[in-house]
Amino acid sequence: MAEQSSGSGRIRSRGKRRKRPSRGRRAMTIAAWSTAGIALIGGSGLGYVYFKLNGNIEGVDINAALGTDRPDDVDNGSMDILVLGSDSRSGANSEYGEDEGGARSDTAMIVHVYEGHKKASVVSVPRDTLVERPQCKDSKGTSVPGQRRAMFNTAYESGGPACAVKTVEKMSGIRMDHYIEVDFTGFKKLIDELGGVEITTTKRIDDSKSHLDLPPGTHQLNGEQSLGLVRTRKSVGDGSDLGRIQLQQAFMKAFIDQVKDVGVFSSPKKLLDLADAGTKAITPDSELDSVKELMSFAKGLSALGAEDVQMVTMPVQYDPRDPNRVVPLEKASRQVWAALAQDKAIPASAIKDSAGDKGSAGSVVQSRQPAQKGSSPGAKSP
Repeated sequence: MAEQSSGSGRIRSRGKRRKRPSRGRRAMTIAAWSTAGIALIGGSGLGYVYFKLNGNIEGVDINAALGTDRPDDVDNGSMDILVLGSDSRSGANSEYGEDEGGARSDTAMIVHVYEGHKKASVVSVPRDTLVERPQCKDSKGTSVPGQRRAMFNTAYESGGPACAVKTVEKMSGIRMDHYIEVDFTGFKKLIDELGGVEITTTKRIDDSKSHLDLPPGTHQLNGEQSLGLVRTRKSVGDGSDLGRIQLQQAFMKAFIDQVKDVGVFSSPKKLLDLADAGTKAITPDSELDSVKELMSFAKGLSALGAEDVQMVTMPVQYDPRDPNRVVPLEKASRQVWAALAQDKAIPASAIKDSAGDKGSAGSVVQSRQPAQKGSSPGAKSP
C-alpha cells in the first residue's frame, strides 16, 4: 500500500500509481457498491461456502414493519433500492466517535434501476435535509411519532430501517423494492479485501475530522483511507454535507470501475474472502437475506457499468431559517420523483438550480474515467 500514518494520526498517501487495467473489463455497478453484489460473486455452489455465507447475513423484514400503508408496487420492470450507510459508533465503530446509544443514516442513496437493467439513476439524499418525518414503528413495534422539519437522518435514528424506508417513500411517492445497509467497519474490510480503490485527487485533501491527508495525485486507497474520504466534508467545497456527497459519488464511480480488476475470477480464495467480507458488511431486507437471493439480485445488475449510472443529489437549497440545513426544492424534487416513478431519465432541468449539484467538491476526486458533469442517462432515454 502507498499510505503511511503520521504521528498526528492522519491517514497519508504517497500517491503511488498502480498498473492501469485493460479497457475491456466492466464493473458490477450498483450491486458492487452496495456490497451485496460482491458478496454474491462467491456463491460457488460448495455446500460449506453456502452455509458459511448464509450465516453471515442478517436481514430486516421491512414489509412486515411497514404493512400496507405504502405506495403502489408498480410492476414495470424497474427496481428501486434504498442504500444506507450507518454511522453507528458502537462496537468496532467506536473509533469514529462516541457511542450515544443510536445510529443515523450517514449516507443515503435511492437507486433506480431502469427496465432492462442496463441503466440506473442514483439520487443522494443529504442527511441534513429537513423533511416531514411520518409516524412509523421501530423494530420492536413501538410507535415513533412523526415530526415536521426533522433532519432526514433522524428517521433511521428514531425508528431504524423501516422508518427510514417509510420516510423515503413518503417523500418520493415511490415504493422501495429493497433495502441495503452498510456499516463503517464492514465497508473498510470490504475495500481491503478488494485490494483498495484507485482515485486521483486534483488538489490536496487535508481533513482533521476524517483523519485523511492526501496530496494531489493518484492513490490506491485502503479501507481506512476510503472511509476517511467518504466522511470528508470540512476541507472540500463549502465544507457542507453537499460537498461530502459529491466526494462519495466520485468515489463510488471509482469503486464501480474496478471491482472486476482484482483477479477474483482466477482465485477461489479471493472470491470467498470478498464474499465473506461483503455478507458481513451488509444488512439487507428479508427478500435478500440469503446467498441465493443475493446472487439473483446481483445477476440482474451485472450488465451495468459506471458509465451507465447517473448520480445526482436530491434538489435542495439552503434553509433560509438555518444555513446549516437544507430543504427540498419542491417543484424540482417532484420532477425527479415523477421521472423515476415513470421509469424515465431525470431531466437536467430538475437539478440545474439545486445547491446539491453545484460547487467544486466533485472535481476534487476523479476515477480512471472521470464522469462528465450532467452526463447521462439523464440526457437520454434509459
